[in-house]
Formats: sequence, structure tokens, C-alpha cells
Amino acid sequence: MAERRSPAAAYAGRFEAASRGEALRLAELPFLTQINVRVDPSSPAAGDLGDALGVPLPVEPNTAVRAGSGADEVTVAWLGPDEWLVVAPEGYRLELLRKARGDRHGSIVDVSAQRTTLLVTGPRARDLLAHGCALDLHPGVFGPGACAQTTLARAQVVLIPREDGFLVLVRSSFAAYLAEWLLDAAAEYVA
Repeated sequence: MAERRSPAAAYAGRFEAASRGEALRLAELPFLTQINVRVDPSSPAAGDLGDALGVPLPVEPNTAVRAGSGADEVTVAWLGPDEWLVVAPEGYRLELLRKARGDRHGSIVDVSAQRTTLLVTGPRARDLLAHGCALDLHPGVFGPGACAQTTLARAQVVLIPREDGFLVLVRSSFAAYLAEWLLDAAAEYVA
């Protein structure tokens, strides 16, 4: 049987070393379930999906909502007028959402292998990300409850701010590049 390996597994030690101070914490959150949901937001199916998720699908552009906490937390990020990304713990049951949609128009697709999730937290997290992201990352503008599809160091990412930092969802094929960039940009905060 093949050994499962996350896209940024080779960076775990370097992330840990860069996280020794109190300014930053870098880590990969490997193997989170990621589900792309497409449905008419005004349809009964959207309401049923919200019930299954434990939180309504956000309809405001560039917003994200969360249900649960800790290891059971589910985040739903708005990606477009009829598209959302569900980020959930490994093993989250896709069938629950497919059952909620039923035979109504829409799609529920597991895209977990498409991206990995990097965690950037600490008092200097915003400063670090600002090195390579054109968004205004001030917490009054882009704080918890927001999300954006943007570029970070020229890599396409989904950025989700949290109380303690950011989730950075990056395509698996760009994970090593972005890990190297984060470590390089973090050097001034680690020394």
C-alpha cells in the first residue's frame, strides 16, 4: 500500500524551527476535507445543505462562516454567487451533503487532493502575508468572517482569516513553492 504524504510534509521541520519565537507560527494542516459545493443559493437545496452543515451557506461575497469548534470545526467559504468551499476535518462525510442536495440541481465534489492548507498565525502573521498579498489585511477590513481568492507570492490561494491568524489554501502543486516563500519572508520575524 502506498504511503500517504501531504504536499508540504517536507517542510514540517523548517516550519517548526520558524515557529520557535512568539512572532509567528507556520504549519501545514494536512488532509483536511475540502468539498466544492455548487447550488442556486435561493433554492431549497441550499437551505438543506446549510442544515446539514450546521450553518447557512454565506451569500455575501467574500465571507466565510464556521460551525463547530476545535477538531470538529467546519468552515464554509463563499467562492462565487453559486459556489462555496467547505473545509472540514479529515474524513468528513461527503454523503451527508449529497443526501441533503438530493436529486435537485447542483454539485457536491470532493476536491481535497487539489489543495493543502497552511496555517499562518501569531502577532506578525498579517505582516508576513502582506509581503506577497495585495489585499488590505487589516483586521477591520479582512478579519474573521471574511475570505478571498487572491494571489500570495504569485500563487493562487484561498485566504481565510481567523481570530489567531490565517488559513492559506494553496494548490498542491504550488505548496512547496509557497512554503519556501513563507519561510524566506518569515526570516525577519524569526531572528
